[in-house]
Amino acid sequence: MSDVSGVSSGARAADVRRLTFDDNALLPALYGQHDRHLVRIEQLLGVQLSSRGNQIAISGGADETALARAALLALYERLKRGQLVDQAEVDAAVRFARVGADSRPADAHAIRTRKRVIQPRSPTQREYVEAIRERDLVFGLGPAGTGKTYLAVTMAVSMLLAGTVERIVLSRPAVEAGERLGFLPGDMKEKVDPYLRPLYDALHDMLPADQIANRLAAGDIEVAPLAFMRGRTLAHAFVILDEAQNTSAMQMKMFLTRLGEGARMVVTGDLTQVDLPSGVPSGLRDAIETLSGVEGIRFVHFTDRDVVRHDLVARIVRAYDARDGREAQRKPRL
Repeated sequence: MSDVSGVSSGARAADVRRLTFDDNALLPALYGQHDRHLVRIEQLLGVQLSSRGNQIAISGGADETALARAALLALYERLKRGQLVDQAEVDAAVRFARVGADSRPADAHAIRTRKRVIQPRSPTQREYVEAIRERDLVFGLGPAGTGKTYLAVTMAVSMLLAGTVERIVLSRPAVEAGERLGFLPGDMKEKVDPYLRPLYDALHDMLPADQIANRLAAGDIEVAPLAFMRGRTLAHAFVILDEAQNTSAMQMKMFLTRLGEGARMVVTGDLTQVDLPSGVPSGLRDAIETLSGVEGIRFVHFTDRDVVRHDLVARIVRAYDARDGREAQRKPRL
């Protein structure tokens, strides 16, 4: 593989880089059907990519062409390892390039489950996975679509299969559970299952349905509302509290003190989506303020740059953050 760069003169100097690849068989997967992967990089970085044979010419601003080059090389290396390249991987390669991080998959970052091998798709996701492996209590904080819950469930399943933990306990607060829960049809399980469905969905991405059913029946995996955690000691378990912004301070303290011997705990939440009644402070915010600096606890903060869902999700998050910022500036200071 060779790499040639140059600069053309004009109203605005354009950097031109040329990459020559030595394995033509990998190029269809690198370029994507109808060059969709190249088009995606053009959209994300504002560059122009022209392919001819085994060569790609990259033109644009110097910084942008450097990022495009780094992303293309990372994707090419991924293909040389025999791994898939799709739009999600293209987006991930650009995210890593933006922060100067190496996006090439490494065994240390891979999460293995029965159905698939998961790789972090942003530098913050990589930091999050490393934190969960190293610490007994980790908080994953940030907007929707950044993979906080999904990666936590993936790590839980991986550790269960490896024998690092003996069971998985997944929990969420049922915010509307108070008076309204009694009016929902069905028994208690049927009443609370709608609140826990996202956790079941994540499990089904990691394990075959029959294994999930067997492990649920055996108690190896437990999915329960937060209220059911009171009075318990969770030892040798991987415990996840999702949507933690909707806990009260008392509930959060109760949950955190369930941590038993040989257990791991991950708490996820988004402080911009608190559904508690007006005047009730979030237990997640209280925990962040109270536990900041406590040894053994790690806080990992995601931003809109880490959103791995549809492109619109990142733009929606940014729009709401901008709106909230404007409203905060308009509020009178007391």
